[in-house]
Amino acid sequence: MRFRLSKNVFVMLGIASFVGCDQVTKVIAKETLSTVAPLSFVNDMFRLTYAENTGVFLGMGKGLPEGVRFWLFTVAVGAVLMFILVDTLRRPNVDRWRLTAITMILAGGFGNLVDRVFNDGVVIDFMNMGLGPLRTGIFNVADVFITFGALLFLAVELTSGKESSDTETKRERTAEA
Repeated sequence: MRFRLSKNVFVMLGIASFVGCDQVTKVIAKETLSTVAPLSFVNDMFRLTYAENTGVFLGMGKGLPEGVRFWLFTVAVGAVLMFILVDTLRRPNVDRWRLTAITMILAGGFGNLVDRVFNDGVVIDFMNMGLGPLRTGIFNVADVFITFGALLFLAVELTSGKESSDTETKRERTAEA
């Protein structure tokens, strides 16, 4: 019971902290970047530029009717995030790395959902990276949480699969001997 309580506290505090950081950066971006030309740093490898995104990843879906965007990007995404959150909080055994990854993904999702709910379906983006003509789309801190959370989850899944197959191979060798 003690782990479950501390796990749930970790998840909820993590989400609240990450969403808070994301929202603070978006407020700062809106106040400082929305009226100026893009700011360039490190030989133009990093840019701060204000953008409002009505779509999802790289603006996909921005051409959909407003009602469809609302049901897909706000209601459906909100329902999926809530399902994942409740499922994660109810699971008795989630290792720390998976829990951290899921918390980051949820926090990023909720950070962008907060934008959609309070900004008429618009998510504020303000960062861009690249070299020369090869550039990322414009993104925000929530997107960084989602990306790093997904990469961490993938790494944990790939390494845990390798560990379990290594353990099975050792067991097979022991059984053969």
